[in-house]
Amino acid sequence: MAAVLVTLGSSLPVYVLGALSVEIDRSLAFGASALGIAAGAYYFGAAASSIPLSRLTERVGGGRVMRVASAAEGVLLVLIATVARSWPVLTVLLGLTGIASGAIMPATYLFLARRVPAASQGRAFGINQAAVPLAPLLGGLAVPFVALTVGWRWAFAMAGVLALVASVVVPASLTTMTERRQAREGRDVAPVRTLPLVALAIGMALGMFAVSGFVAFLAIGAVRDGFSRAGAGYLVAAVGAVAVATRIAMGVHADRSDEAHFPVVAAMLTAGAIGYLLVAVASLGHVRWLFAAAAIVAAGVGWGWNARFNLAVVRAHLHAPATATGFTDVGGRLGGVLGPVVAGQILDHAPYAVAWLVMMVAAFGAATAVLVGRQQLARSAEAGSRRAGRRPSG
Repeated sequence: MAAVLVTLGSSLPVYVLGALSVEIDRSLAFGASALGIAAGAYYFGAAASSIPLSRLTERVGGGRVMRVASAAEGVLLVLIATVARSWPVLTVLLGLTGIASGAIMPATYLFLARRVPAASQGRAFGINQAAVPLAPLLGGLAVPFVALTVGWRWAFAMAGVLALVASVVVPASLTTMTERRQAREGRDVAPVRTLPLVALAIGMALGMFAVSGFVAFLAIGAVRDGFSRAGAGYLVAAVGAVAVATRIAMGVHADRSDEAHFPVVAAMLTAGAIGYLLVAVASLGHVRWLFAAAAIVAAGVGWGWNARFNLAVVRAHLHAPATATGFTDVGGRLGGVLGPVVAGQILDHAPYAVAWLVMMVAAFGAATAVLVGRQQLARSAEAGSRRAGRRPSG
């Protein structure tokens, strides 16, 4: 439960921004490209901090990092609610929340890898990663119940309180810092395999490029295609609900099946790509029912792969799960930076359908890169086995 709350708190800033984009734009008066840059600042901060803070996490422990970073996230969200009176201030604060999030995600993966039995890790990763799409679900519900009643700032304030509560409920660390330092001394730790991680990071980058750009502008795009503001909020919430259910289901399936994880991830990304294509068709024809159904496939089903992906990366790097996921998370964060920024630029100069087609191409590319990364991991493991077989035994 602690990992879920911390993950949810770290994911809320950018998805609350996307869900409440219409109301925030009315208040602060900036266009689509500025909204994209503000969302991109969150992902840029996370990308910049992911690798160095994941290495710190390996040294000090996942629980300690989760507590401190979640508390910082909570304070920053409250600041957005109280002092963000202009686009530059909002953008800077979102960037700082991204830095905290860059520390939180690898910390939760390490926390789960060390505290949850292997036979139940699929379920644990699925439930934990379900907190990410739960953020746009809550953000979508915040439109009719918060933003349209008491104002969008209250949604950020509530998110800040949740992050602060999450930092309090993280359980105490099992080892002291002295014990952790002594355990590392003299230990020969195998390095992470960089080449496969690069391919997997590219896959995660393209996948997150697609979904972050789509979710950031889904509410505005739905309104432009005939949905009411409340209806657009409900659609964002529905997308989040389906993504939550998909991630949990995929986690449970991972525990019950011997099926390889990365091909499942690639299949889900492909389904998302088809969804983006159908959203573009619906947008061109202003077919609201098709727009809603396709959006749920694109970002609901097509965004349900993250838990399975991270579980596979952890299983391949049990000696350094935070470092490995911190590496691939850079790809996800960079994709998250570029998705809203590129989508915002496109939407300033072209119809929304063009942006949705770009998301489709990115999702197909992500599926391909994930399969390439899987092949490279297998080859790297075979090469390591051959070298170990030739090593002298004396």
